[in-house]
Amino acid sequence: MQVTNNPSTTSSALHDVLHSKVSILLLLVPLTIGAEFFFAQHRTVVFFLSALTMIPLAHFLSESTEHLAVHTGPTIGGLLNVTFGNAGELLIGYFALRQGLDGVVKASITGSILGNLLLALGVSIIAAGVKKKTLKFNALAARTRATMLALAGLSLILPAAYHYAVTSRTPGQEADLSTEFSIILLITYGLSLLFTLRTHTQLLSPGRETDDGHAVWTRKSAVTGLLLTSAFIGWISEILAGSVEAAAKQLGLTDLFVGVIVVAIAGNAAEGLSAVRSALAGRMDLSVGISLGSSTQIALFAAPALVLMSHFTGHAPMNLLFSPIEITALVVAMAITGQIAGDGDSNWFEGVQLLAVYLMLAATFFLIPG
Repeated sequence: MQVTNNPSTTSSALHDVLHSKVSILLLLVPLTIGAEFFFAQHRTVVFFLSALTMIPLAHFLSESTEHLAVHTGPTIGGLLNVTFGNAGELLIGYFALRQGLDGVVKASITGSILGNLLLALGVSIIAAGVKKKTLKFNALAARTRATMLALAGLSLILPAAYHYAVTSRTPGQEADLSTEFSIILLITYGLSLLFTLRTHTQLLSPGRETDDGHAVWTRKSAVTGLLLTSAFIGWISEILAGSVEAAAKQLGLTDLFVGVIVVAIAGNAAEGLSAVRSALAGRMDLSVGISLGSSTQIALFAAPALVLMSHFTGHAPMNLLFSPIEITALVVAMAITGQIAGDGDSNWFEGVQLLAVYLMLAATFFLIPG
């Protein structure tokens, strides 16, 4: 019998393997809930279980959103992706804010952006570049998202400049500045949705779509999956936020490292898997769009949304004042990603470079004392 090497068949098989492996992780949901009730004193175990549990939950939330978008059309689908695509980050951030862990929230925002720009995109380019010498993707879409990320970087630099320049004379206005910046960022992000989903859809790479060759869920199944998964994400996020501080102390890790690396990877694992899966299927436009688009959503939507949500947590409002090392890491990541993605082609070694930058930054965050 002759065996043919059909790329679409290979892509479908890879999708099924990844999907089945993530499905097995759903067993962590009852384990995490049980650990929270019966082994609450072991906060490190609860923390790692809840962090791992976020991976399959975020994956199935993404799946439900994608399948529902097939029934609602690209515009509503794009809005659904904005609403639910950052559910993990928003819920983890909200419950952490209720615990007064502003530093962990800002660290997870930093880590989410770094993880998407360097880790997810780097692994995706390596995975695709091993099979193909030169990788092509939509340069206009990549440059547009890179410009949006530059705007986000400016929104982080200016509060820090204000803090070190004049906050000693007008300390009460720092929170007001962050709130004003957050409103500006949310308005800008809303206009970017209008640009990408309405006025210039023909110029930019398409948004997420269900892989060809796989059955589309019914509208009822997609809505049910969306609601159930969101409920469990909210529950597990509360458990994760409640255990992060104690786990960090028991492990001898700083809140900065835990937020930048552990919490960020857990909250963005589904996005990273989607980017790698798309790259393996030869869909580099989609892979680059997921990595840069997710970072844009976090910087221009999730971060300012959390600033506004912090006004209703019973603690002092969160500001956009990130530490110097976080700002440096974000600016470096945005600069190198913009340079690599802006020309519309790449290769496996550029993926290695992105991954090397991520590992160096992770080592730096690990060694910074609390």
